[in-house]
Amino acid sequence: MNTWVETVNGMTWGWTGVRGTWSSSEAEDSMRTMNSMGVNWVAIALAAEQETPQSTSIPFREAPTVTDEETLWAIRNAKKLGMKVCLKPVVNCANGTWRAHISFFQDDVPGEPSWGQWFASYGEFIVHYAKIAEQENCEMLCIGCEMVQTDSREAEWRALIAEVRTVYRGLITYNCDKYQEDRLTWWDAVDIISSSGYYPINHWEFHLDRIEQMLVKWNKPFFFMEAGCPSREGSSLKPNDWSLPGGPSEEEQQVYYNAMFEACSRREWMRGFMLWDWPAKLYSLEQAVHNNDYCMYGKKAETVVRDYYLSKI
Repeated sequence: MNTWVETVNGMTWGWTGVRGTWSSSEAEDSMRTMNSMGVNWVAIALAAEQETPQSTSIPFREAPTVTDEETLWAIRNAKKLGMKVCLKPVVNCANGTWRAHISFFQDDVPGEPSWGQWFASYGEFIVHYAKIAEQENCEMLCIGCEMVQTDSREAEWRALIAEVRTVYRGLITYNCDKYQEDRLTWWDAVDIISSSGYYPINHWEFHLDRIEQMLVKWNKPFFFMEAGCPSREGSSLKPNDWSLPGGPSEEEQQVYYNAMFEACSRREWMRGFMLWDWPAKLYSLEQAVHNNDYCMYGKKAETVVRDYYLSKI
């Protein structure tokens, strides 16, 4: 039942979880500064790298992935600051291909990599972090992110979620990609529906209407596990394109955040955001005007986010 009534004033912290960048004084300062903006939830996001989209081994215990000790530090530091934690382990491809393209033959073929092999490795990866999430009393676990080609593998996802529930008692969500909210067939298996809300500034009402219809069917709580916009010229129309050419523009990001918050605040079912994103090492305030990435630290959008979050406390 749709009974979860949290307000998620959230931020994604630490991406991509590069070994050696967490549990430092810089990381501690970064998290404390983020928390001062009214952030009450944090998605602690780390990545492991499989070699290609067709690889079936996910070597999450190796560099560049952060160590377990660093992960424990991040969780404990966030809780010390009074934030609730969603642990978010993600798989990337080392060759630069977006994880949404991880895919194999529909049916197993001898001698070819298979879905079964991949899910066995992915399951080991997710269950490892589920055990950490349970040990550290993380309030939520995100079991996958924007893995579009895997979304149709309903049986494998249901089996993985059932396995996770044997070792983790908190809330489980899956972060589907933008435009995919109404395409998944196994939302009943998770506790909370979440997605990446990188919608063009002039399309918010259409997509919120579409998401609302999906929620009527599943009767689950919803929030955006990712959402945001780079401070870059043209990004308000393509907020998901982190490589879009364009000079720095604080105004572009500021206008986008105002529009997103205004549209979403009119939807009573909206539980909030884990905004994208806040790095473990912040750039200097003097560099903010030249930075054209997603982080809003030191930019005009920082005030928009702080004012909105503080109004929701």
